[in-house]
Amino acid sequence: MLENNEITGVSRRGVLRGSMVVAVAGLAGATAGRASAQTPTPGFVHGVASGDPLPDRVIIWTRITPSADALPGSGVGQRVPLTWQVATDPDFANIARSGTANSGTATDHTVKVDVTGLRPGTEYFYRFTALGQTSPVGRTRTAPATDADLSRLRFGVVSCSNWEGGYFSSYRHLADRDDLDAIVHLGDYIYEYGHGGYGARDGSVRLHDPAHDIVSLADYRIRHAQYKTDPDLMALHAKVPFIATWDDHESADNSYDGGSLDHDPATDGEWGARRAASTQAYFEWMPVRVNGTGTDAALYRRFQFGNLAELSMLDLRTYRDQEASTGAGWRTTNDPDRTITGRAQMDWLTSGITTSSAQWKLVGNPVMISPVVFPPLDDHTMGAITEMVGLPDAGIPYNTDQWDGYTADRRRLFDAISGNGVGNTVFLTGDIHTSWACDLPVNAADYPGAGTVGTEFIVPSVTSSNVDELLGVPPRTASIAVEEAFKAMNRHLRYVELDSNGYGVFEVNKQGAQMDWFYVSDVTDPHATARHAMSYGVADGTQQTHPVAAPLDPASYRPGTGA
Repeated sequence: MLENNEITGVSRRGVLRGSMVVAVAGLAGATAGRASAQTPTPGFVHGVASGDPLPDRVIIWTRITPSADALPGSGVGQRVPLTWQVATDPDFANIARSGTANSGTATDHTVKVDVTGLRPGTEYFYRFTALGQTSPVGRTRTAPATDADLSRLRFGVVSCSNWEGGYFSSYRHLADRDDLDAIVHLGDYIYEYGHGGYGARDGSVRLHDPAHDIVSLADYRIRHAQYKTDPDLMALHAKVPFIATWDDHESADNSYDGGSLDHDPATDGEWGARRAASTQAYFEWMPVRVNGTGTDAALYRRFQFGNLAELSMLDLRTYRDQEASTGAGWRTTNDPDRTITGRAQMDWLTSGITTSSAQWKLVGNPVMISPVVFPPLDDHTMGAITEMVGLPDAGIPYNTDQWDGYTADRRRLFDAISGNGVGNTVFLTGDIHTSWACDLPVNAADYPGAGTVGTEFIVPSVTSSNVDELLGVPPRTASIAVEEAFKAMNRHLRYVELDSNGYGVFEVNKQGAQMDWFYVSDVTDPHATARHAMSYGVADGTQQTHPVAAPLDPASYRPGTGA
């Protein structure tokens, strides 16, 4: 309910209908207090989830705990057969598909089924049974037919949910809505740190399990399991399908193809083993569809929503070169041999965007692509400075972990978009715990004169520290001057907010696209409220953002209605 621009979050307005409310409430009660992954209760302790909807299929997921000792990461427990059902009604009177699956130690007793043979654009309900128990009921939806003439789509957009940083109230507020086709999760679904490794301003709000930085397969499994006990995340998973990708904290901070800036082989072991462990746990515990097997498995993938939108989800960690170092390292950021995507993914991305028949080309982008540099100068001046002192011709980036550290790849992508006359390209981005609305300039020094190739909307963190916390100052004090400096020196940055935690709600329709930013009142409060803070949009055919006075009306759209 919207009152005075604030979402109260007091009632779970139709969270999952009927039996689903009871199931989620029971699981939430079981996770009171610390909500450790090491819960000795057999059964469906970690809820259910769905993801990666296509017109004829969707993934459904759960974990069965077969015995009190079969804890996540333990490697023990009997093999358990499960029955799954997918129905068109929450009472399961009309079963659409059903089958059996097996859980065991090889998958940490998780079960993931890619349910095929479904109807496009249809709401379904699903559940699992095993050991005489029935799981919570989940709700999901298939994507519309590829040729469907859609009027709109609406997504929740989230990133960076650190357990120790606070409570996941953003997930609760998204679960309260009935107008979302899917949740786009842009990475840092879990954090790898041990106790106190990256907490809130006044210390950790709740403690990670295990207590140490996670390195082994058992560690990553335990950490994923802990996150899956959060009642707000469980409720959201049970209500809406996720379309997720990873960033770095699913493995280790600032990771790249050959290591991580936070990985020490002397104490953490060989990077390849750690990366393989984190990847295996992620694929076990997340409702994602993986292309290929083993070391060739790829997470980047594409979703089409009728003739309205196509969403390309990127993996910007697996194939990237090592981040340019601080200090003089920025001199290498425009090296044409450096890559953030890898050649195969770049070819896949540019080919998809330039050949898509969808009106809107959306990109799920884990790290910021808009240039943020000091200073953005004209080509003639920049060329002279580059020759004299080696300054990159795109300017000095403030964060080389972003696309700013890999400017040749960004130029390849931007050239493909502009060279092929592609319009309506929108990047949805996470990672930096802050909120931005940006135009993507052909030349930042000649903005807007040189034109734009698209727009970017960046959502804040669910709980991870923001600038005010890192500086140790009250919100909306020191950060305001920084925000204005960013915008003054980079004129294509239209909105910047560096202090708040929250989430985004994004709609795309035939007339344009809009992102609404919502900020939670206090991540240390499990009952935090949320307020609408800002909205920006982009009109069809313009590739430039503009402020919007009012947020999207949750009552104005119901998925699957075509309106």
